[in-house]
Amino acid sequence: MANELSEIMALAGNSLRVEGTTVNVVDESALRANIGKLVEVSALETGARQGWARYLVRAAALELGVTPSSIHELYMARGRGEVPLTFTVPAINLRALSFDAAKAVFRSAGRIDACALIFEIARSEIGYTAQRPTEYATNILAAAIAEGYRGPVFIQGDHFQVSPSRYANDPEAELQTLRDLTREAIAAGFFNIDVDTSTLVDISLPDVADQQALNSSLSAMFTAYIRGIEPRGVTVSVGGEIGEVGKENSTEPELRAYMEQFNAELQKESPGAAGLSKISIQTGTSHGGVVLPDGSIAMVKVSFDTLRELSRVARDYGLAGTVQHGASTLPEDAFDKFVEAEACEVHLATNFQNMFFDHIPDEFRKEIYAYLDANYAHERKPGQTDEQFYYKTRKRAVGAFKAQSYALPADVKAGIGAAWEAKFDDLFRLLGVANTRQYVEKFVQPVVVQPNLDDYLGDEVAGEDVSDLAD
Repeated sequence: MANELSEIMALAGNSLRVEGTTVNVVDESALRANIGKLVEVSALETGARQGWARYLVRAAALELGVTPSSIHELYMARGRGEVPLTFTVPAINLRALSFDAAKAVFRSAGRIDACALIFEIARSEIGYTAQRPTEYATNILAAAIAEGYRGPVFIQGDHFQVSPSRYANDPEAELQTLRDLTREAIAAGFFNIDVDTSTLVDISLPDVADQQALNSSLSAMFTAYIRGIEPRGVTVSVGGEIGEVGKENSTEPELRAYMEQFNAELQKESPGAAGLSKISIQTGTSHGGVVLPDGSIAMVKVSFDTLRELSRVARDYGLAGTVQHGASTLPEDAFDKFVEAEACEVHLATNFQNMFFDHIPDEFRKEIYAYLDANYAHERKPGQTDEQFYYKTRKRAVGAFKAQSYALPADVKAGIGAAWEAKFDDLFRLLGVANTRQYVEKFVQPVVVQPNLDDYLGDEVAGEDVSDLAD
C-alpha cells in the first residue's frame, strides 16, 4: 500500500512524516490548508486511500493535542456538585457536510473558550447519511485541525438503539449488531455512547419496575460490554434512556425503577464497574419537530419542570442530570430554559439539516426532491402535503447526495458554514457554555489512544435498514 500512502501524503501537502505506524506533523500550516482533501478521500473513496486518509487524520490530531475523550469525569463531578449548574452541554448531530459544520462549531466555540460540547451521530443517521464512525470521527478531528483547536474532543454514539421489530424476530442477532457497532465506534474514537433500549419498555405492564425491567437489564448488559472493551485509562461515558421521545413524559418512579434495577444488574454483570453518567428522558418534544401542512414547525411545549425535577433525582444516583432530545427546532427563547431546568445535555440535529437545505441551490434541491419522489413515495402518508413529505423524508437523501454536496461551489459551502456558525453562536450563548474549558481541563484528563491501522484498512461495514430507528 506504499503507493496509496504516498498519494495521500502528497494530498496533505507533504505535511506529515510516516515511519511504520508512527505519524509526525512536520508542517502544521500545510496540514491545516490541505486537511479538507483528506476529508474528501475519507468521505467519497474506498479502499486503502480512504483508510490511510482516516488513519493519518486521527494520528495527526493526536500529535497536535486534539484528543478524542470521554466526558464521564466532568459529568461525575457535576453529579457530586463540584461543577456549577450554569450550563447545558450541546450534543450536536451533524448530517450533511459534517466537516464544514464542525469547523463552524470550533470557530464559534473558540471565540468563547467553550469546551463542554459533544459531536454525535445516531445509529439511524449513520445509515442514511452514509457516515460510518471512522468517517464521522475523521470529519470532526480534521475540522479541529483546520481551525487550530487544541484539547479534548467528545465524540458520541447517539441513540445506539435496539430495533423492537428486529429484537422481537431475533433478539440475539439484534443485540450482536449493536455490540458490533459499539466496538466499531469505540475503535474510531467514540468514547461517549448513549445506550438506548427504551424502545423495549412495556407500558402495558401494571408495575413501573416491570415496565422498565428489560430496558434496565439490557442497558446494564451493554454498559458491562463497553467496560470490557474500552481503552485502558478511558472510562467511556455511558448514557441510559427511560422514555422514548414523542411519548408520555417521564416520571420519577420510572427513573428510580430504572436506576435501581440498572445498578443491581450492572453489579451482577461486572462488579465494581462504573455506571451511567446521565439519563435521557421524555419531556414533550419529538425528533425533527411536528410539521404543519405549509411546512412550518408546530410549537411544542416542553415540560421544563420535568427536566428539573428528574435532574435532581438523577443526581441522587450520582449522575450529571437529565438529557433532552429533539430540541433543535424549538424557538430560540427556549434554550436558556434548559440551563434553568438543570439539564446536563441537550441534543440538536434537525435544524442544522434544515439550514443546509435552505442554503443549497434551487436546482440541487429539486434534484433531491425528485429522488425522494422516486424512491420514498411509499412513506407519504394520506393527506400529507409536499412540504410535509419533503421535510420528513429529505434526511434520507443526505447519503445518496453526499458527493454532490462535497462538489458544491466554495462560496455556497462558505455561506452554509457562516449560517451554521451564527446559529452556534446563539445556541452556545443561551446554553451557557462560554468559559467551560476551565471545568473540562480540571476534571477530564485526555488519554492518548493510538489508532489501530487494521481498523482503518479493513473492509468497511455494510449499511443497514434504519427506517425504524430514532435520530
